[in-house]
Amino acid sequence: WQSFFLRRHLHLPFKFNVTYITFAGHMEVQKYKYVYFMIVFITYILIICSNSTIICLIWIHRNLHEPMYIFIAALLLNSILLSTVVYPKLLIDFLSEKQVISYSACLFQYFMFYAFASSEYLLLSAMAYDRYVSICKPLQYPTIMRKTTVTLLLVYAWLVPIIQLGISAILIDRQKFCTFTLQTVFCSNSIHKLYCVASRTLTIYGFALLTNLSILPVIFILFTYAKIFIITYRSSKEVRKKAAQTCLPHLLVLINFSLLSTYNIIIVRLEADVPKTAYLITTLQLVLYPPLFNPVIYGLIMKDIYAHFKNLFCSLKVNQCH
Repeated sequence: WQSFFLRRHLHLPFKFNVTYITFAGHMEVQKYKYVYFMIVFITYILIICSNSTIICLIWIHRNLHEPMYIFIAALLLNSILLSTVVYPKLLIDFLSEKQVISYSACLFQYFMFYAFASSEYLLLSAMAYDRYVSICKPLQYPTIMRKTTVTLLLVYAWLVPIIQLGISAILIDRQKFCTFTLQTVFCSNSIHKLYCVASRTLTIYGFALLTNLSILPVIFILFTYAKIFIITYRSSKEVRKKAAQTCLPHLLVLINFSLLSTYNIIIVRLEADVPKTAYLITTLQLVLYPPLFNPVIYGLIMKDIYAHFKNLFCSLKVNQCH
């Protein structure tokens, strides 16, 4: 009401259709709210603890202060941030009578979710470039991959999506909404289904974003690893083994994230044809599997990280390790 009288006094335009948005993707939330809360809470704690452990190991040990491990730490930090965009709000909704979100908060969640998701691809691109220089140009590696280069790549990976998606958020804010219900549990690409009329400008810009922040980075990564494969195929067995140890984790993470991202986009487009349970599970996959499995992949396959993790585990259970 305060906003109503203020707008009336100042003769400002009203926006009745952008107050609150309801999440309709929850299933029997009042009946199973404590079960849902505990499952999501434990998952979120596991994500924070597992990713933070690897980040701390990289931070503490000086032999891990190399570009490859710095990019891994950045990727895991990005996973924590991506999860934090979704999980805290989910936990609040489980304990609330109504699962609603303000329009501005929904727009912010949409913006941050895709900003960090896009950063994932750009960080993987930076990691692919680092591996390419290390394996294909080993003598030039110290010169090319300096601290300045690493810093610029990290800034680029986080800043570019924020700028480009910021423009998208501004364009969305100008749209007129005809419905206030989302058939999901958080604000993702399904926010476009709230529009009265599909915006041609937004569609074109959205395709440009998808190309620039997802498709082109994936093409660059595949091209880079193809070059690495060609070089290592012609090299010694030792070089091939080293390349496999350092490149395999990145490829597994890329394949996992790319498949889930593609599946998520398809599911959003086919929202009406997907059962509610399946839709709920699939929309959460992107903030469930990568944040949980990435630290496991890097912790087990990366030899140096695994060695430090093993030492940490042994120090916590001295009596059981010899």
